[in-house]
Amino acid sequence: AYLNNKKTIAEGRRIPIDKAVENPTSTEIQDVCAAVGFNVLLEKNKMYPREWNRDVQYRGRVRIQLKQDDGNPCLPQFPTRKSVMLYAAETIPKLKTRTQKMGGSDQSLQQGEGGKKGKGKKKK
Repeated sequence: AYLNNKKTIAEGRRIPIDKAVENPTSTEIQDVCAAVGFNVLLEKNKMYPREWNRDVQYRGRVRIQLKQDDGNPCLPQFPTRKSVMLYAAETIPKLKTRTQKMGGSDQSLQQGEGGKKGKGKKKK
């Protein structure tokens, strides 16, 4: 919900809508953070309390170690939670799973639009 552009701030989004991602999954967030070098723990059965949809797609919590025991950041380029969220939202659309899905869905959208032409006629 923190990174989802389909959510409002009241529903839990924590970054600007123009930087947010459409329906990110916990595994995508985990992949992005682990690739940078964070210590990542994925808890599959946890849920965001404000999420009304109980589907498996919306489950999961990603825990990241931001700071070491002495209080210094683990990775200097990510000093805050928000910096990690913005980075994840920036890189999730570049994942292979996202780019492959986009390629296949474009064709199905074009086929669906073809059947809609001519339905705007006015009744007399």
